[in-house]
Amino acid sequence: MPSFGDYQNEIYFRGLQGVKPRLPVDFRGWEEKARAAMPASVLSYVAGGCGDEHTQDINVTAFQKWGLVPRMMVDGSKRDLSVDLFGLKLPSPLFLSPIGVLGICAQDGHGDLATAKAAAIAGVPMIASTLSNDPLEAVAKVLGGGTGFFQLYTPNDRELAESFVRRAEAAGFKALVVTLDTSILGWRPRDLNDANFPQLHGHALENYFSDPRFRALLGKAPEEDRRAAAQLVLRLFGKPLTWADLPWLRSLTKLPLILKGICHPDDARRAIDGGVDGIFCSNHGGRQANGGAAAIDMLPAVVAASGKTPVLFDSGIRSGTDIVKALALGAKAVGVGRPYAYGLALDGVDGIVHVLRCLLAEADLLMAVDGYPTLRDLTPDALMRV
Repeated sequence: MPSFGDYQNEIYFRGLQGVKPRLPVDFRGWEEKARAAMPASVLSYVAGGCGDEHTQDINVTAFQKWGLVPRMMVDGSKRDLSVDLFGLKLPSPLFLSPIGVLGICAQDGHGDLATAKAAAIAGVPMIASTLSNDPLEAVAKVLGGGTGFFQLYTPNDRELAESFVRRAEAAGFKALVVTLDTSILGWRPRDLNDANFPQLHGHALENYFSDPRFRALLGKAPEEDRRAAAQLVLRLFGKPLTWADLPWLRSLTKLPLILKGICHPDDARRAIDGGVDGIFCSNHGGRQANGGAAAIDMLPAVVAASGKTPVLFDSGIRSGTDIVKALALGAKAVGVGRPYAYGLALDGVDGIVHVLRCLLAEADLLMAVDGYPTLRDLTPDALMRV
């Protein structure tokens, strides 16, 4: 059976023909090229964080405090990275975290569709954002036989929220991911210094503009007055959710319900008691709140509190090594964000597929070299604090 690490051999053998990879194989290279290729406003929105970006930075550097302990005399010639998640059999534990400006990361303005196509090719689930340049139905159609989850920024109009969820169910998305930490925007100096807020210009709002409830609230077709439509989105965007809302959220769908932004064990326990099917440990990559702990350092306590409930994780993932460490600390599945956004900006569908194959190849080969051939072998004992 082919392994993800075989991508390394493909690269080396193409080198015999004088062919080098079109894109770098590491995050530093992707980011460097993206800085030169992306419009400044899009780059600052994707790359930027909250405040002085301390939390965004330590999300990344905190992984260096965890060291994988090599185990020898283990046959790592065959690896199994497959995972069962919400009744789905997936080839790997990697997924694409939701990004609200994917559309404008692509030159043609359809980055959401490109991401869906890449996800299907790579066999990696995509969490499609509420904020999208293409309607969720179009994203689901391009996903085809691939796996998609729908991420909900819960609007303060319940009928609109319910409409989004019904549409996601009808389109074939397999789970609902509710983001908890974005009822208001955090303080983002990079964007503020340039007065740069893409959604005010009508970007990434097609799920709203195509929704019958939204169109009824607007009282006219969004295309007649995109500025007025965008301003209505901002008035509707972001219901501050409380525990009192959890029964309503649970009632919205029979799909697996995942709460994104859970970083405290007490919150994990309360969510599970309220009928949640999955916990998503994330601090939004440091984009929403500054001054917090690194997400990876909060993961173990959340996992311990969650029991048998699967814990998804993102924030700070930059490499296959980071993926392996997050898995060892108990994550059932691991999401990546900025790396694939850069791949999209640099080479569209092929760029994302390349990024995903690089991440999975590094993770696969690391597990082989260090003697952890299956995900079952990656326990907290595989790591030491350094």
